[in-house]
Amino acid sequence: MLQAIFYKEWIKLRWYFLLAVLVTSGVAGYCLLRMDRAIELKGAAHIWEVMVLKDAVFIDYMQFVPLLAGILAALVQFMPEMQRKCLKLTLHLPCPQQRMVFSMLASGVVLLAGCFAVNIGVMLAYLPTVLPAELTRNILSAAAPWYLAGFAGYLLTAWVCLEPTWKLRVCNLLIGALVVRAYYLAPVPQAYNGFLPWLALYTFALSLLAWISVSRFKAGKQ
Repeated sequence: MLQAIFYKEWIKLRWYFLLAVLVTSGVAGYCLLRMDRAIELKGAAHIWEVMVLKDAVFIDYMQFVPLLAGILAALVQFMPEMQRKCLKLTLHLPCPQQRMVFSMLASGVVLLAGCFAVNIGVMLAYLPTVLPAELTRNILSAAAPWYLAGFAGYLLTAWVCLEPTWKLRVCNLLIGALVVRAYYLAPVPQAYNGFLPWLALYTFALSLLAWISVSRFKAGKQ
């Protein structure tokens, strides 16, 4: 049954996943082209100096891209589920309901992880060729909270979409915006390094919120 659920979610998300990979990787590639152009004009030594002295990472355009990708993934996955009232049918399938809901969320998380892995792969294919390992780590450490924000945006948007009442949807949306703010408090390299494991744990704990909305849906809240 779980395989059928994963397949159903893949059917819903497959075209979005392809588009998300193309767009997010395209933005990452554009950031790298800008860096390459700067290196051609001013030399690698100058770029290294700017990165060390001014905490520049040269991928600033990527800052909100993972977040937007996560939000749109949840909308594509869960809005049709609620508009067509398919969730009630899904919850009546012969499978434990909690396992079913978390399997749906896991499908989106896995696809987002694949998308973000392609982005990081694009960066790792180029950055070590022009930067020392320390500066490459600086860029990736600055980007890590942005990618966690993508997962948080997905899980929070799923929470909002699955909520059956509009009043609480608006309330959840405001709470979600405040939560996401935590991922953008210090956009400099290695600012989150000591907190990153806890931030990751906090991010995936947000999946529990979706079950609250589903429980309210099961209780008949309108």
